[in-house]
Amino acid sequence: MEKIKVYIVGAGPGEPTLITVKGLKILKQADVVIYDYLVDKRLLDEARPDTELICCDALGKKRHSDGFSHAQKLINNLIIKKAKENKRVVRLKNGDASIFSRISQELEALSKENIEFEIVPGVTAASASACLSGIPLTDRSLSSSCIFITGHEDSLKQKSLIDWKAVSKSGTIILYMAVENLKDIVDKLLKSGKLENTPVAIAQDVSMLGQKVLTGTLKDIAIKAKRERIKPPAIIIIGKVVDFEKRFNWLRKNKRILFTGLSGERFFLKGTYFHLPLIKIEPLEDYREFGRYLKNIKMFDWIIFSSRFGVEYFFKRLKELGLDARILNNIKIAAIGNCTSERLLDFTISADLVPKKESSKGLIDEFRNMDIKGRKIFLPRSDISDKGLEKEFENLGARVTSSFAYRNVMAEDLPDLDLNFFNEIMFTSPSGVRNFVARYGKPPEKIKITCIGDTTKKEAEKVAIQLS
Repeated sequence: MEKIKVYIVGAGPGEPTLITVKGLKILKQADVVIYDYLVDKRLLDEARPDTELICCDALGKKRHSDGFSHAQKLINNLIIKKAKENKRVVRLKNGDASIFSRISQELEALSKENIEFEIVPGVTAASASACLSGIPLTDRSLSSSCIFITGHEDSLKQKSLIDWKAVSKSGTIILYMAVENLKDIVDKLLKSGKLENTPVAIAQDVSMLGQKVLTGTLKDIAIKAKRERIKPPAIIIIGKVVDFEKRFNWLRKNKRILFTGLSGERFFLKGTYFHLPLIKIEPLEDYREFGRYLKNIKMFDWIIFSSRFGVEYFFKRLKELGLDARILNNIKIAAIGNCTSERLLDFTISADLVPKKESSKGLIDEFRNMDIKGRKIFLPRSDISDKGLEKEFENLGARVTSSFAYRNVMAEDLPDLDLNFFNEIMFTSPSGVRNFVARYGKPPEKIKITCIGDTTKKEAEKVAIQLS
């Protein structure tokens, strides 16, 4: 049997899309993923459904003092155990695997067992916090060097590891894991010759929706951090380059839009989009009814797809039944929206009708110009969609059959948000509106509310969300 090697992969600073392309490809092939507790769970969704996911928190990684060493041994042993079982093992670490991550201990353990390994770099929190706050870590006129320091209590006790006089002379100082010991570190820097008016920035929850940037000086930053309740994980940047934050922090300057739909992230548009899907699409537990309709699909004259998920689950189930697109011969296909019609093309189906207005109303308006009296229409839909579209077709004389193709549920583990950070919130579905209100309440009145589609707008009005 071919020997399997272990991959140590940097997951990036938090936001799941900041993992490298190579790291993501490896993750998708893993049999076992042993991950740090700060890794975003959305990234783990990229693994195969049968992949074994093991959180280091369960092994005691978050413990302090001797607990860290003990937990690290448990992690090492687990990696080795899974590798010797000939599993494809990924050790998924926060940020970059080579920076303050105890990687040497894991490599030492693998080397002793003669287990092959490969390290995949990741975006470290220091560079992420700099990029996402407009603070260049180096500048030709202000700072030609930067130094990374761990501010963890255990490291601070080992005085020989940190020469604070040497650190204080560095152009830019970046502190990891230092929030809880910030006052002590500031005192050490001041005693070592750093000036009180040296600029400081703290970036909390780097790259995540709740990212917060606090600025000050060595004189007042500890007081400010306590007042603002700054908490880990956070990166602290010290040096003259921090003054750039006022000019170049694009998250402050740009319009900030919270996009709550399931479609992909939006780029090259004015403003900065923060993607927070409020719904999650899941398969049904029982497809017997839906399967019966697919086996007899030739009885229908039209199939109406109202979302790309209807398309995906329709063809997935068709394949599971041993059928393919040929069974749709002579059946006309309609799709609401370009996204849905483009998804159909992935299955070699070109929609016969895509309304110019991407909504149920736009679709019905198109069908008013046709004679569909007595025509049989099949509607694959979610388990919570209303019957408005079905009734509209029946009013036009059509014979409508609808069947659930997938489940629409509320997204799990939605983060806490400071809604005042956003300038606009964009809703794309009635369920998204309901889930938002259930999790966060009504948006502040000063925030612009945008609704895509008439049914979404009606739901927003129903729950008394003030529309812009």
